[in-house]
Amino acid sequence: MNKPLDVTYIPMLDYEQAWNRQKAIVKQLDEGEGVEQMLLLQHPPTYTIGSQNHPEHLLLSKEELEAKGITLFQIDRGGDITYHGPGQLVGYPLLVLGRDEALDLHGYLRNLEQVIIDYLADEGIEAGRKEAYTGVWIGDMKIAAIGVKFNRCKHRRGFVTSHGFAFNITSGIQDEGFQGIIPCGIEQYGVTSLEDITGRTYTVEQVAQQIVPYFGRIFPYEMTWRNEKEAIVRL
Repeated sequence: MNKPLDVTYIPMLDYEQAWNRQKAIVKQLDEGEGVEQMLLLQHPPTYTIGSQNHPEHLLLSKEELEAKGITLFQIDRGGDITYHGPGQLVGYPLLVLGRDEALDLHGYLRNLEQVIIDYLADEGIEAGRKEAYTGVWIGDMKIAAIGVKFNRCKHRRGFVTSHGFAFNITSGIQDEGFQGIIPCGIEQYGVTSLEDITGRTYTVEQVAQQIVPYFGRIFPYEMTWRNEKEAIVRL
């Protein structure tokens, strides 16, 4: 029988609130409480700098950030700088790895990419990976970034995952926040979105609902869709 996974969609959530929520769920899972979860949401305009820590890849001054209403966080996931904002589907799977199965952290990253690659294939888009880089690519354009943290458990065997993927959905998102950074530290390639590639219109919530079954094909979970008020987390 597949393990239970609660999936919660939140239309818009401040980045710091989402980060605190992730940490609270990680703690609960480490202590053997609650069920594994996946948060699907959007953030207000935000830059996050991961553990590679290259602040020079931020091209805006503090004053310019304030003028544009973009917040900045140095966080504990892997990777470099990226942008989150309206029109982007962010997914935070909070899963226990290594509990019953062989631990393959590299494979987890590839599986996250595969969820989006499979979804795009059914939308008529040939996407894949680019050697030496994480994320999902369409040619030389990145459509989804991947950055995770593997939290070593203190009270049980294995790790609990946090952070996850950022999937660009609406047209023009690359001209809003990505212009102020060198995304993921990669200067030679650009970013794109689902709408820009297909010419069709999508909502972020629509894609969130559509992508959940693809996650279930890759990861062995029985998923329950919850709205924000039903989400299970102690903060």
